[in-house]
Amino acid sequence: MSKIIVREAETALQMNDFIRFPWKIYKDDKHWVPPLLFDIKKNLDKKKNPFFEHATVKFYLAYKDNELAGRIAAIKNDKHNEFHNDKAGFFGFFECINNQEVANALFDEAKNFLKSLGLDEIRGPINLSTNDEVGLLVEGFDSDPYLMMTYNPRYYIDLIEGYGYKKIKDVYAFLIREDIAKNKKVMDKLTRVSNIVLKKENIRIRDINVKDFNNELQRVREVYNKAWENNWGFVPMTDKEFDYIAESFKMILDKNLVYFAETSDGKPVGFSLALPNMNEVFKSLNGRVFPFGIFKILFGKKNVHSIRLLTMGIIKDYHQRGIEAVFIKHTIERSLANGYIAAEISWILEDNMPMVQTAINLDADKYKTYRIYNINI
Repeated sequence: MSKIIVREAETALQMNDFIRFPWKIYKDDKHWVPPLLFDIKKNLDKKKNPFFEHATVKFYLAYKDNELAGRIAAIKNDKHNEFHNDKAGFFGFFECINNQEVANALFDEAKNFLKSLGLDEIRGPINLSTNDEVGLLVEGFDSDPYLMMTYNPRYYIDLIEGYGYKKIKDVYAFLIREDIAKNKKVMDKLTRVSNIVLKKENIRIRDINVKDFNNELQRVREVYNKAWENNWGFVPMTDKEFDYIAESFKMILDKNLVYFAETSDGKPVGFSLALPNMNEVFKSLNGRVFPFGIFKILFGKKNVHSIRLLTMGIIKDYHQRGIEAVFIKHTIERSLANGYIAAEISWILEDNMPMVQTAINLDADKYKTYRIYNINI
């Protein structure tokens, strides 16, 4: 009988083990993109990440025969439970050797902690909230993940479902390649619809003004929280959280891929954000930015050839008016003009039929599926 022990990661040394454990799991996996160590350390630092101002989180490490064998985070997000009026907990940052006993020990520890806080269900994997990385990869293991999208061994499906977790929601990633520009039927329709929408709704598309970044950020925040409030799992971000995330995007932002939809009097009704897929650069850094990685990021950005369409937020009063088509046409034209040859639209809820249908109409490939699980406790 092997001996399995789970301990809370409390010391700096234990948190270092928690952060670096994935290098053991993925050492021979050609599609894994190592996270930037300074970035994940900052995100998990309860003094630096404003998420922890309204959340209770414990990090656990599992040892099998005195050797590190797995990790998990147990998360209570007060903002989620206030917004949705439920008692849900979450697990995240799950990594584990291919051993059900080790996985069970980690899930037990997370369950016992969250149950002690009065919660009655657990969802995941979510790292740390739906505003961060979401879901377990269940389809599409044959290519690298895009920026801020998860990746995991296939056997994690068995470990999670073997404990008793059941699917609660799938989210999709669609891939568009540069061939879209050669598809005259698709592009002609997209152009026709876009022109009709701009004229009928009296809408204009405006680039972000990076010289007025703070005020632009306020406009983005207003649109974001209004646009997503009815989406499954959505949790509005606090001002501090929004500023924190925006600051992390600053270095990799391409101003050609960020824009507003506005009424004639300047009222923002939609916002579109695509980011260069910096995973193309990060993959070669092996998690290390210093001493020379920062230069690889700054100079490597110009050699990134794909983007992730991260957010297309449209306020409720302007839903189903075709503004999505305007954003996508704009993004395709801008990305191709700036040397990008592929775009991932992610993530899209499986029951968000307008967006799913929009992707299908673009002849995009639904090439990855991510699953969020749930269990009652």
